Amino acid sequence: LCCCEYVDRRGERNHLAACCCDCEDLDEGCERWLTCKSLPPGALERIADTVADRLRIPWFAGAVKINVSLVPPLVLLPVFLHVAALHFLLGLVILTSLPVVVLWYYYLTHRRKERTLFFLSLGLFSLGYMYYVFLQEVVPQGHVGYSQVVALTCGLILMLAALSRAKKDPGYLPIPASNEKSSHRGLPNKSVRGSSNGLHGVTMSGAAIGRAVNGEAKGYSRMSAEEPEGVKKDWCAKCQLVRPARAGHCRLCGRCVRRLDHHCVWINSCVGEQNHQAFILALSFFMLTSVYGITLTLHTVCRGRTPFVALFYCPGAYSDYSSALSFTCVWYCAIVTAGMGYILLIQLLNISYNVTEREARLALRDNTGRRLLGGLVIDTGQYNRGFLCNWGHFLSLGSSPPQRSAEDIV
Repeated sequence: LCCCEYVDRRGERNHLAACCCDCEDLDEGCERWLTCKSLPPGALERIADTVADRLRIPWFAGAVKINVSLVPPLVLLPVFLHVAALHFLLGLVILTSLPVVVLWYYYLTHRRKERTLFFLSLGLFSLGYMYYVFLQEVVPQGHVGYSQVVALTCGLILMLAALSRAKKDPGYLPIPASNEKSSHRGLPNKSVRGSSNGLHGVTMSGAAIGRAVNGEAKGYSRMSAEEPEGVKKDWCAKCQLVRPARAGHCRLCGRCVRRLDHHCVWINSCVGEQNHQAFILALSFFMLTSVYGITLTLHTVCRGRTPFVALFYCPGAYSDYSSALSFTCVWYCAIVTAGMGYILLIQLLNISYNVTEREARLALRDNTGRRLLGGLVIDTGQYNRGFLCNWGHFLSLGSSPPQRSAEDIV
């Protein structure tokens, strides 16, 4: 392959010069749009897949594919913020529509169970661009000291370090070896019973194995009619392993995670036993750094007003373009900080009651939990041992030796 050639998703040799050619779905979509006809089911998905496959840049051994989800934040965010700085009404419209678009894209990818780098790219580029605007527009005005810039920079570095740790292994359960996996496939629906009170002991009876062979046990944690209530099977049919207590299967990652809390789109990874502490640390550093940066910027742009009052009433913000851009970025940071603050609040409440986000959703579905604090937290009562014990358990996550593998248990 030359630098401009590549092998497309159909396995055919193609060239970058033909990126706008031979797209039948796009031609049909344009024709239906001009004739005011509705698109056939799945047409937009096929067009998006074709565009994503053809978006490449020339490289030595062939054109390299670019992840489409990385492009919108890098291109659209600076454009939107600069346009919003032109006038107050433009800023109001854009800053109102941005969260709506982000939420729409989240529900779209969540419904299709797709992993995307859009939110991670948006978060990292927003941090970098806000820091650049702060150094370029706010610091030169002379109202921010050297020590304050150093403190803001240190907070940003600490947050990125915690985020890097949160991106590592969340506590994936080891996948069984190929030979043992093939033996599991021979008996894919083993009935493994575990105590529902959080103990990791697993017992298997001959009758349970017989029922599994007959094909009566299917899927995850399905209750058998002959077993007493409160006893659940911890066999994951997709990973073909026995899950310890509080572990769960992530549909986006396709792996089982110890003490699975949730799949976070902002780090494009699961939050589990091994990275939950780093996730909380990254959120905390982000909140402190963001609030501090917003305060410094508002003290510079809106002199003589408290930060909260200046956020809503700053008459001289649009007197020049530099102040307008800084004020627009402050409002963008405030919207993001409010969203991250809500996530951090829910996480802290869940830790205080020793419940994970996954367990809270299951409790709501099965109507087995209590809504507390206006519905902000769902107390399942299963692992709650009091505020201090719950936080002690959280701070000790990852320090205990890992669970025995499914093969050793079986």
